[in-house]
Amino acid sequence: MSASSTPSQDQALSATRAWVETFVVARNVCPFAGREVARDTIRYVAVDATDWERALLALVAECERLDETPAIETTLLVVTEGLEEFEDYLDFLVIAEALLAEQGHEGTYQLASFHPDYCFEGEAPGDAANFTNRSPWPMLHLLREAGLEEALAHYPNPEAIPERNVAAMRELGREALVAALSRLRDGKR
Repeated sequence: MSASSTPSQDQALSATRAWVETFVVARNVCPFAGREVARDTIRYVAVDATDWERALLALVAECERLDETPAIETTLLVVTEGLEEFEDYLDFLVIAEALLAEQGHEGTYQLASFHPDYCFEGEAPGDAANFTNRSPWPMLHLLREAGLEEALAHYPNPEAIPERNVAAMRELGREALVAALSRLRDGKR
């Protein structure tokens, strides 16, 4: 990751909100995100993962909050510290997914993964395609599966979304994407 210091919770959450609005929605990376931004149904939560157990408990607590609060469609758990290394993040993600299943949330919620150094298996780290899953800070995106299924049912050719996004990222180019993500991490739009 390019940042040398730990962000405050406010900085990380602000950068993530800006990323959702100016990157995810503006570039239509997720064609369903704009509706949720407009409806204000996205919850943003800062999590310190220097203690993995505490961070995993925060994930479970967010599942419980979603159970109790149908007005929240999705939660972005923004990791401010502790998962700076992508390999550590992937290890944490495996445990988080197992915990969701163990807690009985499989089929109700799923995790989407984002990290500043995200790299798809088999892709070169410098490939602009990786920016479809790069975010200002490490993040776990907790989604309601029912909401996702409903959105996908009304979207023509949803299986083409990843291919379209990869093509769009490659067209934008790595340099422009690195600069945009860096601006967001620095609190600039």
